[in-house]
Amino acid sequence: MPELPDILAYLAAIEPRVAGRTLEAVRLGSPFLLRSVSPPIDRAAGRRVVRISRLGKRLVFELEGGLCLVLHLMIAGRLHWKPRGAKVGGRGALAAFDFADGSLVLTEAGTKRRASLHLVEAGGVSTLDRGGLEVLESDLASFRAALARENHTLKRALTDPRLFSGIGNAYSDEILHRARLSPARLTSRLGEEEIERLWHATRTTLGEWSEKLTGEARKGFPEKVTAFREGMSVHGRYGKPCPVCGTPIQRIVYAENESNYCPTCQTGGKLLADRALSQLLKGDWPKTLEELEERKMR
Repeated sequence: MPELPDILAYLAAIEPRVAGRTLEAVRLGSPFLLRSVSPPIDRAAGRRVVRISRLGKRLVFELEGGLCLVLHLMIAGRLHWKPRGAKVGGRGALAAFDFADGSLVLTEAGTKRRASLHLVEAGGVSTLDRGGLEVLESDLASFRAALARENHTLKRALTDPRLFSGIGNAYSDEILHRARLSPARLTSRLGEEEIERLWHATRTTLGEWSEKLTGEARKGFPEKVTAFREGMSVHGRYGKPCPVCGTPIQRIVYAENESNYCPTCQTGGKLLADRALSQLLKGDWPKTLEELEERKMR
């Protein structure tokens, strides 16, 4: 799922192409994309784009006359800048937003249609806000308060849009590695020094990647947005050496997500139990990396 740095990169690429220009048409290739009925979607056509902004992981296109198009890419949605009139429908192309000199095309990989588009009055945008803290704009006190609202594992807390805005599976892995904290650690058990370390790691990780990706987006439209990027420390690097200590990166897979972590840097050498495998192996589940390597050798 595109996260804060990716959404900011899209903004950097889209703004110079559409800001101040007239949205000539919205063409839908899938009826499942549009999640609102009033105002009707054809009222967006012919209006000038006044401003483009971000709401969590959503992109907001503010149109003249007080209407807003709100787009959520979800897991597999991606944006592309194509010649005007680019085809929609068929395999993956869910919508096109036509301008005089090009079309912003939304695609979604796979068969599940999760991406969403709303057309709302300007005052209705706030109803789509999940309320999470904007960490790059936060101080330590507000970060601490958000973290303390509910008792979850750190992985779940960072990716909860009601607590923190714009953080998902990939960057939460990077944040926790930089903070040297286990993804399974409970928020209620963090000490003050650990909370401050996590706050700094969150701001630094998101800030650095946002700067890098927006810089690239200003040079060319980001056609290949991915959760697995060169230069990441742990996410998508299962089995590869930790860039800090050289320990092989481990992971926990659950549902459609996974946690990637370094046992040495983050868990004191302990392997976190994969829910499915640990239930299957029970007492045979290795507790340390050394035990895991021994079992592999057998």
